[in-house]
This record gives sequence, C-alpha cells and structure tokens, in this order.
Amino acid sequence: MLKKFYDSIIALSERPAAPLWLFAIAFAEASFFPIPPDALLIPMALAQPKKAFPFALICTLGSVLGGALGYSIGYFLLAKLAQPIINFYHYHAAFVAFQQKFAQYGVWVILIKGLTPIPYKIVTIAAGAAAFNFPIFMGASVITRGGRFFLLATLLRIFGDPVRVFVEKRLGLITTIIAISIVGGFLILKLA
Repeated sequence: MLKKFYDSIIALSERPAAPLWLFAIAFAEASFFPIPPDALLIPMALAQPKKAFPFALICTLGSVLGGALGYSIGYFLLAKLAQPIINFYHYHAAFVAFQQKFAQYGVWVILIKGLTPIPYKIVTIAAGAAAFNFPIFMGASVITRGGRFFLLATLLRIFGDPVRVFVEKRLGLITTIIAISIVGGFLILKLA
C-alpha cells in the first residue's frame, strides 16, 4: 500500500499541476490541514532534483501565506470564540499573561517550532490569538519556513539519487519515522 502511494506521489510530482498541489498543501497545512507539504516536496524533489529549489520556494510561499490565514483564524475567530469562555472562567489575567509571554518570546517560538515537526498551524493560530506583531510574524515565518524547505531541497539536490534509492528500499521505515516525528511533535507541544 505504501509503495503504491509513493508511486502515485512520484507520478503526481511529474505532472504540470504538481507545483499547484504543492502550493495548496503548504498553504493549507499552515492553517488547518494535517498533512505537511514535505510529503509532496520530497518525492517531487527526488523525481526532479534540478527543480528542488523552485519547489522549496513554492512550499515557502504557500506556507507563509497559509500562515497568514492561520494567524487570522487565531486573531479573529479564536478571540471571539474563546473570549466568552475566558470571561466565564475569569481567565482574563491568564490570557493577558499568555499574550505578554508570546509578545516577549513569540519570535523564538515561531523560529524554533517552524523548523520542527510540530504542526505549524498551531504556531500560526497561537500567534494570532496572542495578537503577536503581524509583520514580525510574517518575517519570522519567511525565515523559518524558507530555512526548513530550502535545507530539505539542498539535501535532496545533493544526495538525490542515493536518497531516492534509500527511500524506495526503506519506505516502511521512513513512514514510521515520519509518523513518530509527527506524534512526537504533538506530544512535545502538549507537554511544553
């Protein structure tokens, strides 16, 4: 089953519409979608190593713009939905403290968590809920998401064929490691 899925992603990566799908997945993942764009970026870069950097740019743009949507969700919706609950439980002081902590350390949260397997949508929505400075949020998003995707593209461009052989031989192991990383990211977030 994994091999069939992998083959279909490789086939998709060679289609003319693949960059649009990559952008759409990167955009959606930064605000509401559970699957990271790496799932498409990696096979696309492996199938066409010379296009790894343009693919990384597409991922970065999609993720940063999707992050703006995630920020908006946190800023406009979460505040409106959460405010009655905050007021009911008299958590206004705790919420203000959260906003102050995010204002103080938010750029580090964005930079560090944007590079990890922790879902980026959590960072974007939290930044909006904390009313973090939007231009700084966008700048940090460009740095962290671009850094992540361009680093991945560089590694795939340099080690393309050996990485492809490795992935094809150990697909089950790799998907298990990715799944553990995603679950681990959620656990780290929950414990942090």
